[in-house]
Amino acid sequence: MSRAYQPDQTRQRILEAAFGVIHRQGFQAAGLNDILALTGVTKGAMYHHFSGKLALGYAVVDGPVKAYVEDWWLAPLDGGAAGGAAGDPLDAIARTIQDNMTERVPEFHLLGCPLNNLAQEMSPIDQGFRQRIEELYRTWRRSLSRALTRGQHRDMVAPVASTDEAATLIVAAIQGAFAQAKSAQSMTPFHDAMAGLNRYLVGLRP
Repeated sequence: MSRAYQPDQTRQRILEAAFGVIHRQGFQAAGLNDILALTGVTKGAMYHHFSGKLALGYAVVDGPVKAYVEDWWLAPLDGGAAGGAAGDPLDAIARTIQDNMTERVPEFHLLGCPLNNLAQEMSPIDQGFRQRIEELYRTWRRSLSRALTRGQHRDMVAPVASTDEAATLIVAAIQGAFAQAKSAQSMTPFHDAMAGLNRYLVGLRP
């Protein structure tokens, strides 16, 4: 007996395949046939879930790319909100950087940050992409700023520091490190940039 059709799982398979192809090739170069070949889903089934390639691209940003930002960069900050040693935002940021340098697949870094890749490629030419991408950046910066503000209230972060400026710089440093690693096809620029970022974090101590 054939398996029952599971639309939610089919949609998720398409999104995950599209995320991988777009990450490797970019949105404009990504082909629907390449995406479908990874899923075993028919083109008709794909159009049942997405009206076209642009709608699929938006859904990738709203789904897998958003999940990447939350998993890699936001969840560790939320986990540090409880107080005690775990509530030190500077330690949480430094630990997250270290974990993402050593525990994540290096090829991911050499492909570039999926959020930054799409920002560079699509934000200048498509408003739908630009709005979605900027909302993710805004959420990331806001989460960092709030975590640093909590650190100021606990005397873990210098009270004179502008948490909004620090958050923007941290995101810019991480994204720039990804871009340089992708260009060089080497992890060396990423490691060097993160070492400098860690020294900056130490300078935010009271």
